[in-house]
Amino acid sequence: MKQIYVVLFFLVSSFAFSQRAQSSGDIDGFKLYPNPTVNGKVFIDTALDAPKQIFIFDVLGTQVLQTTILGKELNISNLDKGVYILRVIEKDKVATRKLVIK
Repeated sequence: MKQIYVVLFFLVSSFAFSQRAQSSGDIDGFKLYPNPTVNGKVFIDTALDAPKQIFIFDVLGTQVLQTTILGKELNISNLDKGVYILRVIEKDKVATRKLVIK
């Protein structure tokens, strides 16, 4: 029962953070594809195409991946199937999206 409350808290706080991030400046031209993914990689495209800090969290809020990418391709082959929260920081802008791995 305690885990359900933790999951609900994380989802609500993720939603609140994503709303705040969008109001302070979502990343221009942000595209995440393919989502859901099955091949162990996703592509993150932005208008600026600058280096991006990537943070991926599981549904319990545990950070499972932190990296920086210079191009568009992000290798997620070491992650299990499931639903994750992807946070991308480029320059002073932030985008938060749901990522599904099948």
